[in-house]
Amino acid sequence: MAGPSQSPSRRRLAHLTRHLLAPSSSSGELSASLGAPAASAAAAVLVCIFEDPRGDLRVLLTKRASSLNSHSGDVSLPGGKVEEGDADVKSTALREAREEIGLDPALVSVVTVLEPVLSKNGLNVAPVIGILSDRALFNPVLNKDEVEDIFDAPLEMFLKDDNRTTPRKDCDGHDYSTPVF
Repeated sequence: MAGPSQSPSRRRLAHLTRHLLAPSSSSGELSASLGAPAASAAAAVLVCIFEDPRGDLRVLLTKRASSLNSHSGDVSLPGGKVEEGDADVKSTALREAREEIGLDPALVSVVTVLEPVLSKNGLNVAPVIGILSDRALFNPVLNKDEVEDIFDAPLEMFLKDDNRTTPRKDCDGHDYSTPVF
């Protein structure tokens, strides 16, 4: 609960968390279930939101290694394919973030899972929204086989319609649309 002693950005982060935890969204994009079975998506990514020292909300991003066969050199969210043993897409996203950038799952509070998006490879990718309460506790350790760099961007950039397009594409007979920022 946001108290009077909290900074405006902490109150915004608390408000965002409450909004994401709401059972429904005006846009209809949020899934009500945090524990959706892993079989419901073939992959998951972690949308890890944190507050910077100035109080702005930011999202962790990675640059994929140039040596990868798929999406080499692309800017992306930490994530990957569901593996046997993953309890749900939440555990997939957290496991992948640990493997790729060294993010301890204990530092992230998952607040919701968005509806899966079909990738150009035909994978259903579930975005998992998590809050990193203290960025200073996260010391990145990059898996150089998968990730070339880690950085962050303002959350606001992803929320403004003017910054986003969603082109429809066809890849090997799969019709898909992926947001581009």
